[in-house]
Amino acid sequence: MPETIKQYPDPDKPVHIVFVGAGAVGCFYASRLHHPSKNIHVSLIARSNYKALLDNGVKLQTHSFGDYTFTPHAVFPNVAAAASAPVQQWDYVVVTTKALPDRGDDSALIAPLIGPNSCIVLIQNGVGVEAPYRTRFPSTPIISAVTVVSAEQISLGVIRQNRWTRIHLGPYSNSASFDTSTPITKDRDEAPSATPKGDLTGGSLTLTGSSPSPSPSSSGAPSHKLTDSDLALQQKGYDLATRLTSYLVHLGSIRDAHLSTESHLQLIRWHKLCINAAFNPCSVLSGGIGNAEMVRDPELRLFLSAIMYEIWDAAPLILGLPKGEGFEKDPKGFATPEKILKSTERNVGSKPSMLLDWEAGRPLELEVIVGNPVRIARGRGVEMPRLQGVYALLRSMQSVRERRKREGKL
Repeated sequence: MPETIKQYPDPDKPVHIVFVGAGAVGCFYASRLHHPSKNIHVSLIARSNYKALLDNGVKLQTHSFGDYTFTPHAVFPNVAAAASAPVQQWDYVVVTTKALPDRGDDSALIAPLIGPNSCIVLIQNGVGVEAPYRTRFPSTPIISAVTVVSAEQISLGVIRQNRWTRIHLGPYSNSASFDTSTPITKDRDEAPSATPKGDLTGGSLTLTGSSPSPSPSSSGAPSHKLTDSDLALQQKGYDLATRLTSYLVHLGSIRDAHLSTESHLQLIRWHKLCINAAFNPCSVLSGGIGNAEMVRDPELRLFLSAIMYEIWDAAPLILGLPKGEGFEKDPKGFATPEKILKSTERNVGSKPSMLLDWEAGRPLELEVIVGNPVRIARGRGVEMPRLQGVYALLRSMQSVRERRKREGKL
């Protein structure tokens, strides 16, 4: 991963960026990208806070940059309004809404915004979020992004950033698809090992009959290659990710905005999943307790650790990384489950977002955080029994509650 980010000259024609979703994370990063004097113009598509943003802009209270007001280039109440805006094209369409593929297809939602030279940027939790966009837009560059930021909307149009600003960006071709073929990443040169590692403590893995497809040759190379057009699309995505990262670093002063290769970005997604897929669903299944309380309970801590190690061991196999190229290669960049659990002990009073959604009766990001990992892993020949059990139970809980609500029993 590059240590320095190239600084580009100011664009000679307007760069138009639109954020689909004007929540805390979207507004924070949008505010750091908006530089009209540099010919970079950021607009927002908002829902519940539309009038507040239209009237007053976004008021930000930040730990990193102080207090300031971000006045977007434009604020739209919906996608249709943004699609009919008098701009030549939307150069970057940034999606920051919650990923709820079981409730609707967001790739269809943004279709009116996508032009022949647009780039889609996905700042969403979970894995497999890119797949529906790649299916709908096979020739459009996609940038996948993972954030570590603590931000909240404390009232309509008022955003508080508590700490952290980190964001990783990288191109996406088709490495998070649900098929059973060997994952496609430009920077990978070996197929996954056929032997998973792990024990009872770390989350043992078992291979199904649908194992990753090795090459018939003895070289261990993938069974299919990227076409020239695939490589060109991926390179274009990388170039656009480089430029967007540069804007964040050099104009937005986000010093920990990082550019990643496709395989490394997906590894970052799976590492964040070690946290999200363990703490989020377990906070609901355990009866509604927070992070610190869970890790202080011996049995829950053991179970959380097992889920985290199950993901930790599975991710390199799923991504087709050579032995030694997983999380252990970068111990500074990827905290071990033990370190995560230890640091969580201090997080007193914190509730995972999934628990907050459950308590508010909102749909859960269940599929991208729990369901997709299980399905993607299974498609690559890896079973994750603990995570599958969590998924089955919580999926049933949500279904039963929604059925009872429809029947008037809640």
